[in-house]
Amino acid sequence: MNIWYYANPERFAGLARTLLPWTLGLALILAAIGTVWGLLIAPPDYQQGEAMRIIYVHVPAAWMAMFVYAVMAVSSAIAFIWNHPLADVAAKASAPIGAVFTALALVTGMLWGEPMWGTWWVWDARLTSVLILFFLYIGYIVLWSAIEEPARAARAARILALVGAVNLPIIKFSVDWWNTLHQPASVFRMDGPTMAPEMLTPLLIMGLAYNLLYVAILFMRMRAEIAERRLRTIRLGLEPAAS
Repeated sequence: MNIWYYANPERFAGLARTLLPWTLGLALILAAIGTVWGLLIAPPDYQQGEAMRIIYVHVPAAWMAMFVYAVMAVSSAIAFIWNHPLADVAAKASAPIGAVFTALALVTGMLWGEPMWGTWWVWDARLTSVLILFFLYIGYIVLWSAIEEPARAARAARILALVGAVNLPIIKFSVDWWNTLHQPASVFRMDGPTMAPEMLTPLLIMGLAYNLLYVAILFMRMRAEIAERRLRTIRLGLEPAAS
């Protein structure tokens, strides 16, 4: 069985309905474990003290901000190349979720930055590129709302998602390419993580919890979008008869 088996919206909606409680439940359990571990069990940083505990919210949110946009870009490419019937649905349903993760990363980053750097905001490469990512999410959502004809809206949204994907490597490597207040990567490195295991473990648990939460919300939003499109099709089919 391949992904094309679930290209049928009815089959996918059934799969999503089955997996939703499991993904949501596991996400909440892992989030609870990660939060307690990160806030109460993990030791404070020897330089940043207790203020570093915000990383257990901030860093996974930043990971998800990029991951969700990558999902949108890949879905848009699949929609262009293979015209997969659920690709646009997945991208459209992902956008508000990614926007929330990006906003959370920006807000928690500012809350972290003020005691660490003495300022809420600086226009360095990492902060600016993440802010651009947030605007890309907003622009994508607005495109779907502004263009009434669904096919034209989908095409415009696909183009924006693919063009905006150029920003992802800029965010990732900005700390290496330019001088920035952000520290270099300490988890996903070629030579392995540099964080202590007692800090890294709850961070990875929170990252997995965020991923599962995204999947659960994505299932809910995709099911709603499929139902909305079905109703639109029925309504358009009845209009000629009514006239």
